Amino acid sequence: MGTMTLAVLSLLPIATVAVFLVMLRWPASRAMPLTYAVAAALALFVWQVPGMQVAAATINGLVIALTLLYIIFGAILLLNTLRASGAINVIRRGFTDVSRDRRVQVIIVAWLFGSFIEGSAGFGTPAAVAVPLLVGLGFPGMAAVMAGMIIQSTPVSFGAAGTPILVGVNTGLSADPALVASMAASVGGEWTDYLRVVGFRVAVLHAVAGTLVPLILVSFMTRFFGERKSFAEGLQVWKFALFAALSMTVPYIIAGYFLGPEFPALVGSLVGLLIVVLAARRGFLVPKPEEAWDFGDKSTWPSEWTGSIEIKDAAGNGAPMSLARAWVPYVIVALLLLTSRDPFVWLRPVLDPFQQFLQSFSLTWPQILGTGIDMNAVQPLYLPGGLFIATSLITWAIHRIPGPAYRQAWTTSLQVTASASIALVFTVPMVQVFINTMGGAAGFERMPIVLADGVASLVGGAWPIFAPFIGGIGAAVAGSNTVSNMMFSQFQFGMGERIAVDPTWIVALQAVGGAAGNMICVHNVVAASAVVGLLGREGSIIRITLLPFVYYALLPGSVGYLIVSYADQGILNAGTYIIALIAALAIYSIARYGGRPATA
Repeated sequence: MGTMTLAVLSLLPIATVAVFLVMLRWPASRAMPLTYAVAAALALFVWQVPGMQVAAATINGLVIALTLLYIIFGAILLLNTLRASGAINVIRRGFTDVSRDRRVQVIIVAWLFGSFIEGSAGFGTPAAVAVPLLVGLGFPGMAAVMAGMIIQSTPVSFGAAGTPILVGVNTGLSADPALVASMAASVGGEWTDYLRVVGFRVAVLHAVAGTLVPLILVSFMTRFFGERKSFAEGLQVWKFALFAALSMTVPYIIAGYFLGPEFPALVGSLVGLLIVVLAARRGFLVPKPEEAWDFGDKSTWPSEWTGSIEIKDAAGNGAPMSLARAWVPYVIVALLLLTSRDPFVWLRPVLDPFQQFLQSFSLTWPQILGTGIDMNAVQPLYLPGGLFIATSLITWAIHRIPGPAYRQAWTTSLQVTASASIALVFTVPMVQVFINTMGGAAGFERMPIVLADGVASLVGGAWPIFAPFIGGIGAAVAGSNTVSNMMFSQFQFGMGERIAVDPTWIVALQAVGGAAGNMICVHNVVAASAVVGLLGREGSIIRITLLPFVYYALLPGSVGYLIVSYADQGILNAGTYIIALIAALAIYSIARYGGRPATA
């Protein structure tokens, strides 16, 4: 069977998602069972994978789905706990004191706070923390989910203290000992030094693309969720959006150069938060109070905007609460995520006992059903869900929430989590079947590699422009930048050698694309939607985030093409033209619409 025929067949599960979930807007609970059936049929009858291997992949997917539901439950419980204590009301007033403008609020909460949570924990936790916080501030559920997906880009390659680089790229490339030796020698040091070089190049590409992310975020919010459905209302805060972007990306890239892959997202987001919040409090570049932008009256919102979780004012225990006390649960979550993930090497001796305790209870299943598929260790105390539940219990005590109100928080959280289960128990097993199609009797490579081979045979020397899209598709299917890097890093390195360009840049493009793919990942959207009780609208959200994904894959790909082709083609090449087109479009849009006075 030819390369292109196999590539088209391997594309069928993704095409099924595109047609039924995105185009026809079926809910994930209907579209994903069909997609699972397509992937399983291809694995069994075309790739001729043993039925036991498909069953093992399905079981592994079900386990991963349960861990996602556990994280979702913890996030929902924490939100409902804060609602019951009245803390959400206090936090809402605190953000109003900074700025009543929703455009400013979404940049601070999603772009900066969400990036910090991603840098410390990964695992899609920005959606589990920032998305419900936005709903608590009065954002429509769908707008909050969209924001949570769009910012799943710049910080992701350095999420969980650099896991996508230090584990994903490392695992993907280190399977070839000759490659490890040659690349370590090329940088005059150890293999870890080479990973730092990859990490810095990834940071450079992210910093370029990330500069426009806050502006895209606010423009899409005003276009799809504003009364006037206008991109222009988002562009009106272009100065603040670019200021917030650079406040994060400049320290981000400096950390990538001096500190390594563990720190860009952490350092960039923390420095950015400090700078931007202080500037916003002083009114620097933010709209005047009378020009603050807000959503229309809630009574006018379409029903599809809102989920089953509705944040209403709650009296708590009747005692007044300070802003600092209201924020304590989020501080606790951040500290637990940071200390459990060990981002600071010099604190290892102090943190080791705590981390060993969290990982002491572990469930494993090596070689499921006698196959080569291993279930990753499930550690309930270590997973973000366990940390969210622990924070909820601490909050119950320190906020003195009445017993009946706290019991209701648990009941509501369990009900909302259960409603998300149908979509996830088909989505994640489909992913596992798709990526575990190796070793079949037909002798084909597994589906993701076959798909990448098909694209490579079509585009040839233009591969750098398309490399991020392959990484993005890998992440969108697998739900993980780390897994995408594991699957494709060696393939991308080989493509760099095949077209006679620096393969390290191609690997960096893979990592950046893998980060961008989180924007359109089905099970990430399902998980984020479930946190706010917004189910059945997954396709609508992906339709919105698809264009930001294309931007985020295309611009770094073009920059990468310019860099690797400069020696042969000079400054004027295809990459330059695409970069110039994107820059011209951004400048034109800002010049045309950004100078207009904001409307209330």
